Order: sequence, then C-alpha cells, then structure tokens
Amino acid sequence: MKDVIIVTGGAGFIGSNLVRALNERGEDNIIIVDHLGCGEKWRNLQGLRFENYIAKEEFRAALWDDRDWTVKTVFHLGACSATTELDADYLADNNYHYTRELCEWCLRHDTRFIYASSAATYGDGAKGYSDEDRVTPTLAPLNMYGYSKHMFDLWALRYHVLDHVAGIKYFNVYGPGEAHKEDMRSVVHKAYGQIRDTGQVRLFKSCKPEYGDGEQVRDFLYVKDAVDLTLFFHDHPEVSGLFNCGAGQARSWNDLVKAVFAAMEREPAIDYIDMPAHLRDKYQYFTQADMQKVHAAGYTQPFATLEDGIRDYVQNYLVPEAVL
Repeated sequence: MKDVIIVTGGAGFIGSNLVRALNERGEDNIIIVDHLGCGEKWRNLQGLRFENYIAKEEFRAALWDDRDWTVKTVFHLGACSATTELDADYLADNNYHYTRELCEWCLRHDTRFIYASSAATYGDGAKGYSDEDRVTPTLAPLNMYGYSKHMFDLWALRYHVLDHVAGIKYFNVYGPGEAHKEDMRSVVHKAYGQIRDTGQVRLFKSCKPEYGDGEQVRDFLYVKDAVDLTLFFHDHPEVSGLFNCGAGQARSWNDLVKAVFAAMEREPAIDYIDMPAHLRDKYQYFTQADMQKVHAAGYTQPFATLEDGIRDYVQNYLVPEAVL
C-alpha cells in the first residue's frame, strides 16, 4: 500500500471535516481510527472517501505491529473531550498515555505527528492565552479534561518533542458534524434547536459583576477555518511547536445567539437562567487566542467572522438537515 494518512477521531467533529478537506485535495488513502459506539457518530462517515476504518481499541493494541503501509502523517484528533468527565484515570490514559504512545511511534518512524491539544489547558485565563513555551508550565486547567491535555503538552515540552511535532490548541470550534456530541455540542447548534422548537434561547446569567448576563466572551472559530489551519501544519512539516487555533477575537454569547437568530431570520428572544452551582467555579468568562506565534510561522489566512460562519452553518447545513 502507498503512503497513508491516519486520522484518529476521524468520525468525530473536527476529524470528519478534516477527512472531507483531504478528499477535496484528492487524498483518499486515509485510515480513520475512532470509537463509534452506539450513537450517531457513524453518520459523519457518510460521503467520505477512505481506505479503511479501524476501531480505536484495535488500532492501539496493534500499534507496534508491522503493517503493509507507510504512514505519511498522523492527525491525532481522537480524545475524550467531555469537560464534565469525572473518571480521571480514563482521561489520563485516553488523552495522555495514548497520545504519547502514538507520538513515540511517529518519532521512531519519521512520521509527521499533528495532535489536538485544547484551550481548556489555559484554565481561567489568569495567565493569559499565549502559546509561547515559557508560559505553558505555568498554566492551571480547571478540569481533568484540560489537565489530561496539559499533561501531554508538558511532556512534549520537557523532552523537546515539540521541536519535531505540531500541537494545536483548539478554542471554541463550531460547525457541521458536531450533532453527535450531545451536551458537548457548540452553543450555535444548541441555540438553533432551541429557536426552532421554542422561539427563544436560554443563556447563563453572569455570576461576576464585571460581566453582564450573556456578556461572557469566548473565542469562537468556524470548523472550516480550524481545518484549514490544521492542514497548514501538514503542508509545512518544517513548522513545529504548540500553537493556538482560534479567531483571535473574543465575542459574547449574546453576539453568538443574535447571529443565530439573524441566520434564521428571526427576532432575538433570550432568557437568562441561573448557572448551575457545579459550574460556577469552573466557568471561563473570557477566552481569546493569542495568534502571533502561528502568524509568525507563516499562516496568514483570514478567518470567517462569527456572523458569516454562523450564517453558512445554519443556512447551508442545519436548515437543510432539518428539512431532510
């Protein structure tokens, strides 16, 4: 078999969009690795061209076996991304040990390794949102998901692995292919369903006086832009390190849901509800990716505005899906 590209998490949200983008480039010698389970994630495979699908457990168990292919690039996007997951041992194994095993395999086989870190590693943002190496050891994630991602970043930094691989800290990505994520779907997807069904959207009230209700801000990025930046590291193997992947602009939840209302051609109707007690101490009120490092590395493609990205998502994906 000729050179293949492996995409772990290839049936997931960013992963399936990445495979689609590779297909559009004429690449179909792709091995998708994932865990489909009993949900609807398998639907993301429809319409994609790939050589084979391998269950994550089988792939990991056979990682060291000789294969009849040469691997050109591994995009390691597979992870447990639930910020509410409480099984710390599971998160450490799935998000740290598995990533490390795969990274070490790639280093031994001279294979390009591109992996998903997370903006959750920044915690409450007290240390800012710089992806410079000097900042990474100072970060304090708010939950075990973020810490499990941080564990690998720290290992890769300590042993100079980041001199050879590319890590991507995805911020709040939204777009087609996320429906299977249930409660971990973006607020864009949730807001669309609420507006369709009830005519209004519910947002958390603020628990901090410096932020109004719905004025908590995040860095939102359309998945098409996230994929484009991910492919930049595939196209430029000389670029290595840990990089932010966000729009570089903080926008409020009010901005986001108003954009969804506009895309659906409806007037805004927002109901502010109390934030659950278990979230109050772990809630991020501000995120904004510092994009200087990736721009210095040569990536200068402009990103879609929040309004334009949401309009494309709602009108070209969510509305047609509802009609079907």
